[in-house]
Amino acid sequence: MDLKLEANHVMKCTVYKHGIRLGEISIDEISEALQDQDTFVWLGLLEPDKPLLLKIQDEFDLHDLAIEDACSAAHQRPKIEEYGDSLFLVLRTAALNEDNINFGETHIFVGRRFVVTVRHHSPLDHSKIRSRCEVMTDQLAKGPGFVLYSVMDFIVDNYVPVIDGLQNRFENLELAIFENRSGRETLTALYELKRDLLLLKAAITPIIDICNELMRFHETIIPQDVGVYFRDIADHIKRIDESIDGTREMLISAMQVHLTFETFRQNEIVKRLAGWGAILAIPTMVFSWYGMNFKYMPELDWPYSYPVVIATVIISSGILYLKLKKSGWL
Repeated sequence: MDLKLEANHVMKCTVYKHGIRLGEISIDEISEALQDQDTFVWLGLLEPDKPLLLKIQDEFDLHDLAIEDACSAAHQRPKIEEYGDSLFLVLRTAALNEDNINFGETHIFVGRRFVVTVRHHSPLDHSKIRSRCEVMTDQLAKGPGFVLYSVMDFIVDNYVPVIDGLQNRFENLELAIFENRSGRETLTALYELKRDLLLLKAAITPIIDICNELMRFHETIIPQDVGVYFRDIADHIKRIDESIDGTREMLISAMQVHLTFETFRQNEIVKRLAGWGAILAIPTMVFSWYGMNFKYMPELDWPYSYPVVIATVIISSGILYLKLKKSGWL
């Protein structure tokens, strides 16, 4: 593989010993670095191609199925798989871009002496995670299990601004509904918000099961003193999940209120039309009466018949208008 092309996909490949950063190495030097039993390697990849992943597979002895999953980021569900002495995890990432959620995926290979993170369509840079872990040398000395916790905790923390942004969208839509500024666009926006909440919930819910498995099993990779950290992630996910459920319930109520307001608005229009129809029925009836082809009509010979008819129509229509206005129909 072209070294320059490889560099575009390899973010960092760093070797650590007893929690101390020894330095960056190339992929070809991984096997040599792992000869020291007290070291582990943390490799970060960004949208690697298949040849690079096959090269990584040879260095860390990864399973074919895990590599196949890592090659494709076609909306895989969050999961954890065990392949021999290593684990393969898929996590969904989320970032808010204006009013849209950009979903991505982070695939993680974890072994007793290595961590490989593979990012697909994810704008979340892991450099901050490395910097924070390298400062916490005592924790980093616990090995790849602590790195896995740090990466998962970072991904989960970035769900918070996303749910906050969705809640702000809901508050704006709710304000539009109660200020009578809603319309078809508001209803469309409510459905889009509901869809985003469902997608976010689908991304975070499986993480609870992943954390439970990491706390109870895989002690060769995740020591017991590291496993307790995943309980904090599970609690964080539960709080986010409760926020999503609460927002969804309020969203459903807002949609019902919106439809109720729309029905009420349509009823008001129908009432006004019916009121004006009743008013117009008076002159229609009178004029149709005088339009009948009868020869003998006593009113036709009376000199005051025309002004009396006009006055009667105006007065009757005015009385009916006032009554309808008083009752709220007009």
